[in-house]
Amino acid sequence: MIRELKPGILSVGVLDWDRRLFDELIPLPDGTTYNSYLIKGRDKVALIDTVDPTKTAELLANLKETGVSKIDYVVAHHGEQDHSGSIPAVLAAYPMAKVVTNEKCAAELQDHLLVPADKFLIIKDGETLSLGDKTLQFIFTPWVHWPETFVTYLKEDQVLFTCDFFGSHRADSDLYATAEAEVYRSAKRYFAEIMMPFRSIIKANLDKIKDLGFTLIAPSHGPAYQRPAFILNAYRDWVGDQVKNEVVFPYVSMHGSTAAMADHFIAALIKRGVAVKPFNLPRTDVGELAMALVDAATVVIGSPTVLTGPHPAAVYAAFLANALRPKTRYASLLGSFGWGGKMAETIVGLLPNLKVEIIPPVIIKGYPKPADLAALDQLAEIVYNKHLNDPLVRKE
Repeated sequence: MIRELKPGILSVGVLDWDRRLFDELIPLPDGTTYNSYLIKGRDKVALIDTVDPTKTAELLANLKETGVSKIDYVVAHHGEQDHSGSIPAVLAAYPMAKVVTNEKCAAELQDHLLVPADKFLIIKDGETLSLGDKTLQFIFTPWVHWPETFVTYLKEDQVLFTCDFFGSHRADSDLYATAEAEVYRSAKRYFAEIMMPFRSIIKANLDKIKDLGFTLIAPSHGPAYQRPAFILNAYRDWVGDQVKNEVVFPYVSMHGSTAAMADHFIAALIKRGVAVKPFNLPRTDVGELAMALVDAATVVIGSPTVLTGPHPAAVYAAFLANALRPKTRYASLLGSFGWGGKMAETIVGLLPNLKVEIIPPVIIKGYPKPADLAALDQLAEIVYNKHLNDPLVRKE
């Protein structure tokens, strides 16, 4: 589908309504898009990114429909196949084109897509490229989310092409982010699953682009932003240090003991005015769990003991939290055992990347008794007081 972003700038990418899993890991409840943009300059034509190789035929059909007889440059922001996978086919269709990218991305495209070395035009940070009446400026933004990623600023039209930066896995008939509440959720989920481990680096990259003067952001996944402040403010919040008065509580129960503890703990938090997001792990969308981790003050993991250690679902939750590195301030756990084990020690050992204070856990034998319920009340009270006295926890 071809749509005009601005005069001389066409969206020629592909909507993927039916894709439901990315990287064999990330659920896609709303499908996704592979955005590609054609810029027609007075003298030269540039293609900004390509599409996933499964959609190459659609991209080539869109390019043919535009009527362009040549493409001079293919800007490759990122080596991952959902953006660069169609580059070999585009080069075959437009053999005079050069792939414009940095040294790191060129190496990746040679390794993964076998693009010949003589097809590259290597650019440096801050460098510009003229299309005649349009100027592309390249700004390196490493680790959003691979080390080679960069963005392109089209000066005359004030458009910032950002690849994965500010993206959202969302197939949407709207070219622009008009339904902002829905797009916000998709963008936050995308940030949580892909960008959150690089939160501190993203802060620096936000500062790097803030004075460019763009009026439109065009990412390579999801709709474009005619109101850049919407997504910029969201990112500043997500990468900032403040957290919500909220507990993310992934848990699993085998025979009801941990479930009974979970029910009591959830009620104890609510009673104290602490928001809680419980996730019964065998029934949980990991994307929803990741999104909840973005700005919660505390994570508590609930698990029974399996043999001598935690339930595998709880292990996965701990591994996920550790890999995503949220800005969480506190962590704890609760659970039960039959005869013994080291469930608590194992889970704590899985969280080395989290810069958190560990609140003493509540681990009980068998089904919770009155003294155990009182211990859960005490855990909720400790969480409440930690949040109350922490200046980084929002009190509203």
